[in-house]
Amino acid sequence: MQPHFTGTALITDDVPALAAFYAAVLDADVEGSDPFARVMVPGAVLSFFSTQGMESMVPGSMAAAASGGFTLEFQVADVDARHERLRARGVEILKPPTTQPWGRRSVWLRDPDGNIVNLYQDA
Repeated sequence: MQPHFTGTALITDDVPALAAFYAAVLDADVEGSDPFARVMVPGAVLSFFSTQGMESMVPGSMAAAASGGFTLEFQVADVDARHERLRARGVEILKPPTTQPWGRRSVWLRDPDGNIVNLYQDA
């Protein structure tokens, strides 16, 4: 059987804040709290684990880790409406809604840890 991708975990110093941010962006509920929480969306689970918890499980594992070296992508129904709602909440918008040549309309934002989030819809 080929592996089935089920989600990813973001390692953070502030599990409750990062989980709350993604719950608001994705219109989802947070399950759990510090040191582990998750937000479930159709197709995958986005988990949050504390830096201290990770270090206690695997000492030295966070020495070379950094935030912002990837982009999380989520398909949404209406990029423009979501952009307006998030902008009104003070979310840092990196790139306003733009239609890309490859057929996606997307808005880019930054989460509290510096990771880039791409919310997109097919154009």
